[in-house]
Amino acid sequence: MKIAIIGAAAGIGLEAVIQGLILGHHISALSTKTEAIPNHSRLTKVKGSATNVADLISAIRDTDAVLVTVGTKKKKGTTLFSEIAAALIEATEALDYKQPVIIITGFGSGASKPYLNLFLRTVIRLFLKDQYADKTIMENRIIASNMNWEIVRPTMLTNGPLNQQHYAVATQPAGNMKQTKVSRANVAYYLLDEAENQRHLGTCVAITGA
Repeated sequence: MKIAIIGAAAGIGLEAVIQGLILGHHISALSTKTEAIPNHSRLTKVKGSATNVADLISAIRDTDAVLVTVGTKKKKGTTLFSEIAAALIEATEALDYKQPVIIITGFGSGASKPYLNLFLRTVIRLFLKDQYADKTIMENRIIASNMNWEIVRPTMLTNGPLNQQHYAVATQPAGNMKQTKVSRANVAYYLLDEAENQRHLGTCVAITGA
């Protein structure tokens, strides 16, 4: 497959680049900091912004799936996620893109908010309130679009190793759902597996530690 990874220089995105290349995929990697991405014969670096329609078109064109893994350290007043959603909708419409577009947000955005445990609810309220409000706007825009979308909401992320037995996927949030730490490597593994097998398109899924 040829997979576009938007936000490919760090975190889940960089893990997806590395794992995708190991699996034999061709990767189109978009980032503002492409020098942080290791070179490879099956890797095409696209230096640009996830909020720029032309840059997105360059990264997405002729691919079989898109993974959107952009994060930000900005905690207050961010509109990054909603801006990405608007640009992504415009880019996919311009390309008449019908392939899967799988987007990372976070557990606590959108309809998952009422199911947060006390710890995560407190963390988001104190430190990440604006981020999650903007992620909710992103989700609403994506869900209302014509994209072949899937929204992925990880719980607490770690830099732990890939271990396919140490994560769980929930298609319906529930008050008794485990909300434990999950590694970025495991989330990247799920994204690549979903790009290939497309089990949950058109839904919002939560990923947590098993």
